[in-house]
Amino acid sequence: MTATPLTDIHANLFSARAAGIKQSAVRDVFELSLDESLVSLAGGNPYLQLLPLEKLGAIAQRIIVGQGPVALQYGSGLGTEELREQILEVMAAEGITNVTLEDVVVTNGSQSAQDMACKVFCDPGDTVLCEDPTYVGALNTFEAYQVKAAPVATDEHGLIPEALRERIHELRAAGERVKFLYTIPNFNNPSGITLAAERRQAVVDICREEGVLILEDNPYGMLRYEGEAAPTLRSLDADNVIYMGSFSKILSPGLRIGWAALPTHLFRRFYLAGEAVALCPPTLNQMIISAYLNEHDWRGQIASYNEVYRSRRDAMLKALAEYLPEGIHYTRPEGGFFIWLTLPEGIDTYELLQEGVQAGVIFIPGAAFSPNGQGANTLRLAFCAVDEDTITEGVRRLGALLEAKLA
Repeated sequence: MTATPLTDIHANLFSARAAGIKQSAVRDVFELSLDESLVSLAGGNPYLQLLPLEKLGAIAQRIIVGQGPVALQYGSGLGTEELREQILEVMAAEGITNVTLEDVVVTNGSQSAQDMACKVFCDPGDTVLCEDPTYVGALNTFEAYQVKAAPVATDEHGLIPEALRERIHELRAAGERVKFLYTIPNFNNPSGITLAAERRQAVVDICREEGVLILEDNPYGMLRYEGEAAPTLRSLDADNVIYMGSFSKILSPGLRIGWAALPTHLFRRFYLAGEAVALCPPTLNQMIISAYLNEHDWRGQIASYNEVYRSRRDAMLKALAEYLPEGIHYTRPEGGFFIWLTLPEGIDTYELLQEGVQAGVIFIPGAAFSPNGQGANTLRLAFCAVDEDTITEGVRRLGALLEAKLA
């Protein structure tokens, strides 16, 4: 008798949830970006060369030598009290003052906070609302938890409040259980669009009236290059908004430290959901961040980031205006890392990416960011990680590729 291969046996052991766990298109393209012959306009990587690396190295050494038994040990599942106090200061810099220490939990990046929210609030078959396009990592989390992502209509000013209410009613009339709205109000990843200040209170009010929780994801809020900052949704409603922040874009993604600010009555269940998976966020990383915030002008550091990113955004916008053929539309973000291109119908940007590799430029196909897999003719460009000359050359290569494609 022929033994059944282990691959077949193990395939029968997979859960239904496992089918929804996929590698994102961003990670797929990341491997391509390692090829130095290609200009990568794909990755949303902060420009870490601006950091005070010698100072951070000295901080890490000092902590390990002087406080190693604490720094390298298990810690509180909530995060260190010092960092949580400092997170209140960081949020206050964005106008969020309706949060107490008891409302804040440190997470393994804001991605972990998204996972915790799905675990606490969603059963298989539930529905969450989101922008289209939206962050691919969130879509992957929803899919892994067997949650349906329902897009809400947007325009160049973000979510349309009237469309949000209509969508909630439409879904509920169809028997759907709508749990929360996941939104990136500031410099949306991938579109770069910001929710207009005058719409924010309406979005908050509609969700409160309709019994829909809000998950506000705000990793880019401090990376503003022009215009006036709009109030965060959390600052408008402390009781119905879970705010997710991150040190990944304003300090280092490799430290994997983010946080969530919860409505007080939701805190315990949310915190326990995270502790059950990660036990605790890494103590050493938290201590490094605390020392950095205490000993370095972190606000000035963000201002330095903004100066560099503004120049790179401007270089990309200038190159797009110069090299793109007619009939292509793109966003003009006031901050963040990304510009979103919409090409003529009929162009598939997954296919275009393969041709882009041959032409020496790579990007992220837009359909990866759509809850319904729409937007085959869209793509995301990132301007944060490469200098102005490289951006210009990358856009020139992309423009030539599109000229040939359209011809």
